Amino acid sequence: MGYLQSDRIVTVFGGSGFVGRNLVRTLCRKHWRVRVAMRRPHVGTHLKVSGDVGQVQLVQANVRDAASVARAVEGVDAVVNLVGILFESGRQTFEGTQATGARNIAQAARQAGARRLVQVSAIGADANARSEYARTKWAAERAALEAVPAATIIRPSIIFGPEDGFFTRFAEMARLSPVMPLIGGSTRFQPVFVGDVAEAIANALERPDAAGRIYEIGGPRVYSMAELIRYILKVADRPRLLLPVPLGVATPLGYVVGALSKLNPLFGPPMTGDQMQLLRNDNLPASGSPGLAALGVTTAETVEAIVPTYLWRHRPYGQFHEPRGEDMSRADG
Repeated sequence: MGYLQSDRIVTVFGGSGFVGRNLVRTLCRKHWRVRVAMRRPHVGTHLKVSGDVGQVQLVQANVRDAASVARAVEGVDAVVNLVGILFESGRQTFEGTQATGARNIAQAARQAGARRLVQVSAIGADANARSEYARTKWAAERAALEAVPAATIIRPSIIFGPEDGFFTRFAEMARLSPVMPLIGGSTRFQPVFVGDVAEAIANALERPDAAGRIYEIGGPRVYSMAELIRYILKVADRPRLLLPVPLGVATPLGYVVGALSKLNPLFGPPMTGDQMQLLRNDNLPASGSPGLAALGVTTAETVEAIVPTYLWRHRPYGQFHEPRGEDMSRADG
């Protein structure tokens, strides 16, 4: 069955990002016509090969500009908002991009008569969080539900997969430095595979029981930050000294680094003070919260099955060189 037998149209904001690229492919496979809203559509032409000819359309929109958002959702059946930033840079602020952007998208979706809206948030979203990232993620959720009470909220733990911003970033750091700072080593995470997240979002658009619900999703296993860093060093075959750094010391330094990134949009900090605030709390789905299984994803991929398929690029001698040992760190952290 080809997609042309379906007239369902979904607009995806943030469709050119890490999760977005995977979601666009998943939606195409499920016979949606996908409209990807981007600030610079000319850099997203690679998305057109995610489906059949003409199945993916690129449109210009800036989530901070309500008029462009409204144009991007004209005549659609569903809307997905994936837009988010991990640090502020130039005009990209937490308030403008995450909170105001989500409000513009939700209000436009309601006015366009879209029957479904999925707002992708994050575990830890809270009005009273120390992190501005987490506070504006909560504000985005409220804006979505106020405009569209039947909206679905999905809060993932850290997401892994090729070109991710966690495993790949720390592997890159290990290539450049003989010492790895270990910040928040006891903080726990439940990493979830990007393909499973994309499947869950796509299923949420089609499941009547997902309307108005909040899902917190994670993968099959819980890890501490220290365990994840050690695993990255093992798979990348980069033995490094782990240097524990207390959050009380690292956080002020992180705010300085974050301030520099605001002044120079080309400067991407390894971690900011705001991100370090997130490390003060475990990043785990709440007990009793509906998760992947409730969205039809019953067999979740593991870190051990997926991460080695892309972190081999960071090994000193390439893909076919086996890592040298189980414990690649030289300090407990």
